[in-house]
This record gives sequence, structure tokens and C-alpha cells, in this order.
Amino acid sequence: MRKLFLICLFAVSLVWALSNFKGLANQGTYNSIVLDFREDIPAAQISNSLETISQQYQVAPRLNSEFSTKDNVYIVKGDKNLLKALRNSEIGKKTETIEPNYEYKAFEAPNDPDYVKQWNLRSINVESAWEETKGAGMTVAVIDTGVTQVPDLEQTKFVKGYDFVNDKEEATDDNGHGTHVAGTIAQSTNNNYGVAGVAYEANIMPLKVLSAYGGGTVADIAEAIRFAADNNADVINLSLGGAGESQVLKEAVDYAYNKGVVVVAAAGNENRNSASYPARYPHVISVAATGPSGEKASYSNFGAGVDISAPGGSKDGQILQETIDPETGGAMFAGFQGTSMASPHVAAVAAMVKASGVETPDEILQVLTQSVRKVQEDPLNHFGAGHLDASSAVKLALKGQITFRDFFRWLRENGYLNLRFWLDGGAVALLPKIAMVLGSYLLAWFLRNYLPIWSWSLGSGLIFGSSGLFFLRGFYVFDLPQWPFRVMGSSIPEMGNAITGGTLLNPILASVLIPVILIALLLGHPSWKWFAVGSSLGVASCLAVNAVVDPGLLWLGDGTIARTFLIVNALLCFGLARLAMKDEKHRTAG
Repeated sequence: MRKLFLICLFAVSLVWALSNFKGLANQGTYNSIVLDFREDIPAAQISNSLETISQQYQVAPRLNSEFSTKDNVYIVKGDKNLLKALRNSEIGKKTETIEPNYEYKAFEAPNDPDYVKQWNLRSINVESAWEETKGAGMTVAVIDTGVTQVPDLEQTKFVKGYDFVNDKEEATDDNGHGTHVAGTIAQSTNNNYGVAGVAYEANIMPLKVLSAYGGGTVADIAEAIRFAADNNADVINLSLGGAGESQVLKEAVDYAYNKGVVVVAAAGNENRNSASYPARYPHVISVAATGPSGEKASYSNFGAGVDISAPGGSKDGQILQETIDPETGGAMFAGFQGTSMASPHVAAVAAMVKASGVETPDEILQVLTQSVRKVQEDPLNHFGAGHLDASSAVKLALKGQITFRDFFRWLRENGYLNLRFWLDGGAVALLPKIAMVLGSYLLAWFLRNYLPIWSWSLGSGLIFGSSGLFFLRGFYVFDLPQWPFRVMGSSIPEMGNAITGGTLLNPILASVLIPVILIALLLGHPSWKWFAVGSSLGVASCLAVNAVVDPGLLWLGDGTIARTFLIVNALLCFGLARLAMKDEKHRTAG
């Protein structure tokens, strides 16, 4: 117990020290602060908080715009002193974040007239990345329906490809899908025509494996992958997939990987909890799709195998590129949506990263995933590592190899070195979890006359009831379903969250009900009764800590009613454990 306490104290001290380190990244300028209130906070509480800020700090918070009502985003004039004060106040408990409203400057935009319609390129910060590289010297193989050099691809460089469907060298498009994908990667840019591409100085290698109807065989796709690897492709894009696993295809992917080729593939459009093949293979970067607001696209696969997310479009905002009309063969600008559209964004940025000096597929994947805009609440792995960020990826790549210094900067910029991140809304709420575990052992200590404190069954019950193996909750293993990790990472009261992916506790599970059932079933067993008693004490600790830190309950909100409910049930759980032990003592004496 003493050792555990010292370890926890050391961890808290270390995190505090790191959170106060000034950091290595350049600090931005700002004269206002963003208050992003949690969506589960009632409007009346937000109004009261705004009034408190106005009276206490003599400033006037305002809604950022008429479109900010749904997200509860407010702006208040202020400097770092006000920022610190707000973060340390009660207001902080009601917000998702309180952060500087940094001032950004416009980067030089390309002169393509319809670039203004390409929300997707701006959402990955491509303009800043262009200041460093545009992918020159890299070759991206587009394994798809072929690529036709429409007018907005005339200045794009092409290298020799092949048509595996019709067994000929010219791999022209008769569907439109492949040309659209190639446009996202390297549409001719700054040509006063049409739209832009991400890595528009890269070369395109057209490889046709899908027919005019959009279908193709595993054998052709595998051959195309090997062709690309043998003909000096740097990156392969596979905006295709299916449900069947193929050893031939897997071996082709491994062949390309071993030759240093980065393989990127679409996760699939079935809204299923696993990526499709070939995206599911270990040496493929699997890409999920997001919509214009950064939300998961409704169709996108998620969960097992997803590595990263990128713009894929939705009905309200499609991905615009020039392609061909499959009916006439003529050129047209068209908006598509799908993980097929998300994948080429990542393939293009991978080419830019490689052009910046990062060589191997593993290092490029590391740069891409470490430079993302992280999504803090993603229990079902909708976004993999997070949202693709071309600017951050290129800047990280240009620093050379990924050093501890770069990794430290990434940790700090994503909030991990801020103590507040771990206390309130972090990937794992570390300190509350530790408090739950220590609290459950403390309660057991109070009943030390009755309990074998260090028995395996009691200890596992305390953990199961109080915190679960919480470090597993965000742990993703390739090609395995994620619900077992979410379940193992949850305590009894949090089981409902693990199943639904929500953040509010279910009052049925976050109560004395489960401990009553466990004690009723297991009290007569010589060993498992201690597990039931430990679970009851663990639940008591979990509910008590949640009552103080985060009393949010489904149907009951997070106010006085919810807090009272949690405290009453915590006391009932402790009383139940004590009652069970008195019964045990009486039976032992008899």
C-alpha cells in the first residue's frame, strides 16, 4: 500500500513538472480566449457561468457566431492571466476546453478558381505544408479504374503504368473513380483552371485493376501492387476493398512494404466496426473518412484496423475534383464522397513526408500518426490516431528523424503534458482512476478485522468495482474487435459506457444493484465471496469519486440530484459489504 502511494505521488509530481515546462514549440499570439462548454451542460448553467465571468473578471463573453450555438463556443477578451484564472475556476469543470484564441495568418492560396470549394484541402492545412514541399520527385501509384489526363491533369507528371483489366500499357479511365482519386493526389495546381491537388508536383502512376463497373479481382490488384513496387513507386493508393481476405494480396502488400513502398487504403463504406481488406493488413495505412465538420462520415468503417482519418466528404460537402463522365468520356468537375476519397489525401501527404526526407514506411506512418489533430473522445476508434494534418506532418518530417524532442513537442501540443488533461477529459482520467483504486483499498482497510486484505479474489473485486483495467480502454490491436478492451478497461459502473461508447454513467449500473446481485450469488462460496465484497467496496469508491469529480448520469444530469444519487449508492455499497462481513463473522464464530 505504501509503495503504491509513493508511486502515485511520484507520477503526479512528474506530470505537474512537465505541465509547467514552457515547451519547445513556438507560442502563438492572442488577445481573446475560447470557452468551449460541454454539450451536456444545460443552457441555464452556461448562462450562469457567463454571468459569473462577466461579474468576476469584468469582461463580456459572447457567442463566437450564430453557428456556435450547438457547440456552445464562446469568446472572451483576455490574456494569459485571465486564461489561467478561468482554467483554475469552477468554469473549467463545465467546459471541454479553455484555450487561447490564436491569431492565424493566411497562407498564399493557389490561383485555381474553384479552390475555394475545396474545404477538404484547407481542413488538412495543406497551404502551410506547400511552403515546404509539394511532393516533387515522388511517385504515387493509383491502383483503381485507371486515370485519364483530363485538362486539369495536363500539367501533372505521369510515369508508365499498366491496364491489368485489358492487359495493355495505356491505363485510361472508363469509370471516373480513378481519375478523381488521382486529382486529389496531384491535380494540376496554380494553372488558373479548375481545382487543386494535395501533392501536385508528385508523379502519378496509373494502374487499372477495376473495370468500367468498378469491380476487379484480387489477382489483378496483387499484380498491380508488385508492378508499382518494381517500378519505383514511393506510395501506393488503394481506394478499393472488400470483405474477403486474400493471401495473394497480403503477400503483394508485404512485398511492396519490404521494398520501402508506403501502401495506403480506404477503410470501407459499410459503417462497420472494422476496416475492409486490404486496409486491414498490418503493412497498410487504413484511412477512415470525415465530413466537412470533422465528424465521422456516416458511411465510414471504424474500429479494428483504422489508423488515421481524412476528409471523405458527405452529402453536405463532397470532394471536388476533375474527372471523366463515364457516359460520354468527356471531362467534368464532380463531387464524390467515400473512404475512397479520404485515402488519397493520406497517400499524397505520405508522398510529401517522404519528399521531406523520411524514408521507410514505418517512419512515415509514425510521422503521420504523431502529427494528427487528436480526437480526445474516440472510444470506438472512428478516427484512428486522429485527423490528418499535412502541415504538422511535413514540419515533423523536416526535423529529420523522430526524436524525443519532437515527440515531447507533440505530447505538449496535444495537451498530454498538461495536468488538466489528465484530471479532466484526458484519454485516461489518470488521477480519478488512481483515487478510485486507493479509495477501494482504504475502505477495505476500514473493514480489516473481517477481510483478508491481500487475497487475490478480494483484490480483483476491488479493481473490478472501482476502475477496471482502465489503461486498456484506448488500446487498439490490429484486426481485433475493440469491445473486449473497452469492457476490461471499465469498472462495474462504467460498463454501460463501454457498450454504448457514451460518457455518462448509467444509473442502473452505477448503483448498489450489481453488488447486491454479486453478494447474493457468491456469499456462500469460500473464495468468490471475497470477490463480491471487494466489488461492492470498489463500486462504493468509484461512485464516491465520480460524485466529486464528474457526477454525470444518464437521465439525471450532473447536478445535485445526480451527485446525491451517487453518494447514497456509494454508502449503500459500503454498508452492504460491511453487512456481508458481519454475517461472515457470525458464521465463523458459530
